[in-house]
Amino acid sequence: MTPGRTIATTARVLTQIRHDPRTIVLLIVVPSLLIGLVAWIFEDTAVFAQIGPAMIALFPFVVMFLVTSITTLRERRTGTLERLLAMPLGKGDFIVGYALAFGLLGLVQSAVAVSFAVWVCGLSITGPVALLFVVAVADALLGTTLGLLASAFAHTEFQAVQFMPALVFPQILLGGIFVPRSSMPEVLRVIGDWLPLSHAIDALGAVANGTHDESWVWTRIGFLAAWIVGAIIVGALTLRRRTA
Repeated sequence: MTPGRTIATTARVLTQIRHDPRTIVLLIVVPSLLIGLVAWIFEDTAVFAQIGPAMIALFPFVVMFLVTSITTLRERRTGTLERLLAMPLGKGDFIVGYALAFGLLGLVQSAVAVSFAVWVCGLSITGPVALLFVVAVADALLGTTLGLLASAFAHTEFQAVQFMPALVFPQILLGGIFVPRSSMPEVLRVIGDWLPLSHAIDALGAVANGTHDESWVWTRIGFLAAWIVGAIIVGALTLRRRTA
């Protein structure tokens, strides 16, 4: 990897997305709209206060996974990746460059989603809003890197979407959104405890409700960071130049 080539890849991806208003709306606006829809559905009830932090984790994570996996796979299918790797550009430069580009978009997405949830939808936050923002950014980065990982194994855009039942849905079901993990069968609870989205949901809930101190939250952020780095490494090692 070379920092200059990685940054050049990041700049190229951001330039492409800047000329695609639909992708920008999907990344930046749609997660906040979905959070607002949930808040509206449970208006005048205490439900949104309970599940609101989980929604901040869920919707950006899913959107970043979808957009990143499909966009990266399109680069390979069109031969762009093969042409890039024929130049002095390594797989690590490509993967990390993409992760940085979508990570910056995730930064904006998280800022908009957290601000919308707190100051428009009225989500009550006991802990520091800045820490809530940090967890939300880590969650968006997690969706990005898992999307990059899925694109390394998929052959078509449809197959990239098909990875959602394998990589995304189990994390949603076992993350404690619908049923507390402590109430799940022991095997499912243990599996859920090792899934990264569970830790994002736990950390956001802890900041919102003040159930744990900041060191506990930072431990969960560290767990997310380990998954992010692991997904980048595996994605770089398994990335193919093109899809036949």
